Amino acid sequence: MLIVQLCLYCLIFTVMVKLAVRGGTVDGLYFYPKDVQERAIAIGLSDRATIDRKCKRFMTAFYLVMLVVLLGIIGAWNRVTEFKTAYLQALLFLEVMNWYDGFIIDEIWVRFSKFWVIPGLEDMDYVQSWTQMFRKRLVLTAIWLVGAAIIAALVVGIRSAVC
Repeated sequence: MLIVQLCLYCLIFTVMVKLAVRGGTVDGLYFYPKDVQERAIAIGLSDRATIDRKCKRFMTAFYLVMLVVLLGIIGAWNRVTEFKTAYLQALLFLEVMNWYDGFIIDEIWVRFSKFWVIPGLEDMDYVQSWTQMFRKRLVLTAIWLVGAAIIAALVVGIRSAVC
């Protein structure tokens, strides 16, 4: 059952990213490196305030949706009541999401899809190198060790309050 849940979680992640750029890649300029953003601003594709506003809007919705879904899977679907099990499940989901983002989203979808090439910026490098991606994933791996504890505490707290 965990495999199905992990696939569902990654699917929701992908849908959230796709919704962020439903109007085109310019809507998701905040996903790109700063030099790409600055060049897009320079050629009139967007402005800093718009990029920052869209980033805040997306990241808030993204983290809320992913948090609620994760709490729902662990707490409601799996009916976990103890901290250790909640922690291990949260860590599994967060780490799978982390590496899924790095390998599937960044290294396959973004690197090999023409969709992510911004018109007028075709000559710019907008994908992280494998080394940069790997380093970022390792940092996030460490961060999720703490994040999983927060998720587990929320799951146990909500379950004990409801039951």
